[in-house]
Amino acid sequence: MERQLMKRSEIWYHLYPLGFLGAEERNPAPAAVDGPISHRLTDLVGWLDHLVDLGVTALLLGPVFESESHGYDVVDPFRVDRRLGSETDLLQLIDECHQRSLRLGLDMVFNHVGRGHAFFADVVEHGRESARSDWFHIDFDRPGHDGFSYANFEGHGQLVKLRHANAQVLDWAVDVATYWLDRGVDALRLDAAYAIPAGFLASFEKRVRAARPDLLLIGEVIHGDYAAIAKASRLTSVTQYELWKAIWSSLNEHNFYELAHALERHIDFCSHFVPWNFVGNHDTTRIASKLRDRRHLPHALAILFTIPGIPAVYAGDEQGAEGRKYDRAGGDAEIRRPLPHHPADLAGDSLFIWQMHRELIALRRARPWLVDGVLKVTQLSKRSIAFEVRAQKNLLVTVLNTGERSVSCPLPPGLVLVAGHAVSKLTATELPAQGWGIWSSA
Repeated sequence: MERQLMKRSEIWYHLYPLGFLGAEERNPAPAAVDGPISHRLTDLVGWLDHLVDLGVTALLLGPVFESESHGYDVVDPFRVDRRLGSETDLLQLIDECHQRSLRLGLDMVFNHVGRGHAFFADVVEHGRESARSDWFHIDFDRPGHDGFSYANFEGHGQLVKLRHANAQVLDWAVDVATYWLDRGVDALRLDAAYAIPAGFLASFEKRVRAARPDLLLIGEVIHGDYAAIAKASRLTSVTQYELWKAIWSSLNEHNFYELAHALERHIDFCSHFVPWNFVGNHDTTRIASKLRDRRHLPHALAILFTIPGIPAVYAGDEQGAEGRKYDRAGGDAEIRRPLPHHPADLAGDSLFIWQMHRELIALRRARPWLVDGVLKVTQLSKRSIAFEVRAQKNLLVTVLNTGERSVSCPLPPGLVLVAGHAVSKLTATELPAQGWGIWSSA
């Protein structure tokens, strides 16, 4: 992958539209050609100035295509979900983003389709005679709900697994992506990329990048060999779930050895792909709810915004929104609901958290070299850690302390405190109990 594609300093704002905009849980008529449309996407235009003020440079939208319920059971990827609006609404949003120099990315689902998709509906109606029967993993000799059995995504019967060995499936995926890229979309997130054959993704990447050489292609990879998957699939970026887990876990357990191990892994990942870094998303418990001690939220954010890769903020985290994910039907509801405050309503703790995000995002944007700088852990104990990022003559050092006593911070000469809090003494710099600090050469 040509790493120069990622030289720009990007900070993404990840938003799940169906929940953010308060759409109905189920689509009233997902298969209907005509039906009532709720133009909710137009409401997002009013949030764009908030994103600019926050300092992010791009907006990643979760599923926006016609689906049966949560958006990942797509029934028509060429049509905007009627609960969100029309194609005209989406194109207006893209244009409004670009007018503010915000890039826009869309979530693409190419591992499976919803049961209501026209291609699968044709198989249900015509069985073996269907021209689409080869699009799915179907066993007509094994009984099932539809008179046959089919492969699904991780036990979810409403998500019908596509047969990626079929060349027509690849053509269809390229057509879907190209349709939206031609309309101004700047990046694609590939849902469940870890479950899609690498050869399929590599062929997909080659064809879509021919039209958009600067395309950012983000693969959702929850588990597996990140580096091998990224290389074989030709992905620009891969979701860094290992680091996500280490951030909140090391803070909760007062064990920075876990974070140090994850950062060592992160160093290796950076040599193979550009990690997509986050402390929350639409599939995880909110960071404000995940941390046992709310004093550690700045520590989590300091990590997110000072390590190499692409930092992403999940909508609402900048307000300190809370919500837990549960392992049951509807267990995502708390983490996908509308935000507790509008930008003008922020006050107290929510305003402080927003200001902290804004400060750290500004710090990050002023140092674009952090995206692919060289990371190194320089000081480590159970309750304190220091790591640095270098790029040529540039240097940034982050120090975290979750202990009840101050810690000494040995720093290279010439660095200036740019965020956090520390105390300069005659012989050393000290970080107070539960403190954090970021120093930079420029």
